[in-house]
Amino acid sequence: MKQVVQNFKTGELKVEELPPPVLRPGGVLVRTAYSLISAGTERSTVAVAQSSLLGKARQRPDLVAQVIDSLRREGFRSTYEKVMARLETVRALGYSSAGTVIEVAEGVDSFRVGERVACAGVGYASHAEINFVPVNLCARVPEGVSLADAAYTTLAAIAIQGVRQAQVQIGEAVAVIGLGLIGQLTVQVLSAAGCRVFGIDIDIAAVELAKRSGAEEAVLRSDDVRRMAEVFTFGRGFDAVIITASTSSNDPVKVAAEVARDRACIVVVGAVAMDIPREHFYMKELQLKLSRSYGPGRYDPAYEEFGLDYPIGYVRWTEKRNMEEALRLMAVGKLRVGELTTHRYRLDQAAEAYDLILGKVKASPVCGVLLEYSDSPEQCLRIETKHASRRVCDAGKIGVGFIGAGSFATASLLPHLRDSAAVVLRGVANSSGVSAKNVAERFRFAFCTTSSQQVMADSETAAVFIATRHDSHARLVCEALSAGKAVFVEKPLCLEEDELRRIVETWRQAGCPLLMVGFNRRFAPLVAEIKKALGKKAGPYCINYRVNAGFIPRDNWIQNPVQGGGRIRGEVCHFIDLMQHLTESEPVKVYAECISSGSQKATDEDTVEINLKFSDGSVGNISYIAIGDKSFPKERLELFGDGSVAVLDDFRAALFFKNGGSRSLGGGSQDKGHSAEVRAFIEAVIKGGQAPIPMRSIVATTLTTFKILESLRRGLPMPISMSEYGL
Repeated sequence: MKQVVQNFKTGELKVEELPPPVLRPGGVLVRTAYSLISAGTERSTVAVAQSSLLGKARQRPDLVAQVIDSLRREGFRSTYEKVMARLETVRALGYSSAGTVIEVAEGVDSFRVGERVACAGVGYASHAEINFVPVNLCARVPEGVSLADAAYTTLAAIAIQGVRQAQVQIGEAVAVIGLGLIGQLTVQVLSAAGCRVFGIDIDIAAVELAKRSGAEEAVLRSDDVRRMAEVFTFGRGFDAVIITASTSSNDPVKVAAEVARDRACIVVVGAVAMDIPREHFYMKELQLKLSRSYGPGRYDPAYEEFGLDYPIGYVRWTEKRNMEEALRLMAVGKLRVGELTTHRYRLDQAAEAYDLILGKVKASPVCGVLLEYSDSPEQCLRIETKHASRRVCDAGKIGVGFIGAGSFATASLLPHLRDSAAVVLRGVANSSGVSAKNVAERFRFAFCTTSSQQVMADSETAAVFIATRHDSHARLVCEALSAGKAVFVEKPLCLEEDELRRIVETWRQAGCPLLMVGFNRRFAPLVAEIKKALGKKAGPYCINYRVNAGFIPRDNWIQNPVQGGGRIRGEVCHFIDLMQHLTESEPVKVYAECISSGSQKATDEDTVEINLKFSDGSVGNISYIAIGDKSFPKERLELFGDGSVAVLDDFRAALFFKNGGSRSLGGGSQDKGHSAEVRAFIEAVIKGGQAPIPMRSIVATTLTTFKILESLRRGLPMPISMSEYGL
């Protein structure tokens, strides 16, 4: 299928041939008929990408601060890979479209194949021939509304939400500052609501269009706006002002304060500077509100991704209900969006359309710009790249496939695979065709796809890396093992004990192939130096491991119990594995206590003390802390045993104490072992030798994380028994 994408590094914008999205739970596949280019939002996005590196830095100082922090904490190499991964990203554009449902996920009963729908959302309602869209970001198009008009639904919902925030009533006087596309839609919504509308803009064409859209009066900013506003409102001032302009200037907020009546409401919908002029806001006791996109539910993963609706008795107008209302207003003729369409382009003319909204092409007034799509797009799940000739021909080389190439994978795993002379990168699968193609080109994969099955079915692929979100790990591991592949899966191995049992059973049935989990810390160079300094182990160890983990909000996918499983499953497994590696034994008992904060923002079990007993008599304590300051180093390990002490500081430096003296074991830039773990896995696949991490150890680590959670629930120490796994 074809899709409009932009390279964030170079700014190049083009229509790319990509694999179509696959159907996922909780949504539908939609064949796009029309999509709307949002002249304000997308102009800004495209312009940032087309600016120089210095220009990007000036516009995103928050990202510059993150880079500086990463340099300090993780060193140059790791930071460089992260920055390049972000810069070389190819991004999907668009967030408002309409089309026809072509496939419906199991359990979705609100849509049928063949129905016409309006779609919303960045990453969902893209400028693409086919899109996957979650149910709460779809709305059925009524009879009598064309799909071309329905493509305006998302932006109309933004306008409706801005009006709702203003809480206006019939007959009230409302000023709209900024008469671009959102402003014109706002004028129409206000007019439909029985308000008297006064428009303000810097462009005469926008002013004239606002009058046709329903504004009783519309003026240029260069006019005597205050005097004209006084006349329009009979000297009272506006009951509400809605700012839909997009500018770095503070002028819209200043003007709004001047023309608003006493105790009026000012709503900011557009992106404007907000240096609040105290005199007017204080003397008039004005309200300032921000309107968040197209309504309640926006930016809530539970609503948008998992389809959990808000009860109508508590939240009357959600983003989906705002979309439905926009479509109803179109159906009854109160929203006349067709009058706002000034230009139409075929999908293959997308670059010309963006040149138009960026002002690179001189044309008649620009407002609504639509892209039109083919009725029968080609669909190919596997797209060959310019590296398609990369085949496994030489002895001593293996074909590697990759499933789930997100930011971690592109920064910490794929660079080492790309640089390996023993690896031929065959196929990469990602849920997004845009990211799959981008990763394939950047790391020289032979093909890209949105289907994991395409990777597993490739005859030249001997090993599969899995780095998807946590809830899919168990399923994909079992499928890859059953397909006869060696498997490297990022931690955690799985999220539940029944999944763990199923993995072990599948592994046995497949003939015990190579299976490795990304417990990278045991492969760190400084850990190897500590093991070497300790020498042959004579007695038990006492290990203290402090982790300044940092805060992750509750709405992050990692915290979701279904999708991420939480941080004990997702990260604490690292530290259990490293303790196993150092003690050369496995956990037999665990007790855990977490904080009791009473906070609705924090997750209590993210700050936890974990006490472990090992089979050789060793004990370990993990202090996993999410309530500290991120400027403090993340990890510190102290090991006591056999008359020695080893200290590891954030994988940057290590000290060894014995016989009354101490020595450094090396240090420098941070190295957590990602390169070495990838190398160890590839060597094991080629040589067919022993797994870098024994299967029993992997299972013990995973089982221990489950027992930690059980200990927290029950308030008791929990035994860890491996007997049922038969390893």
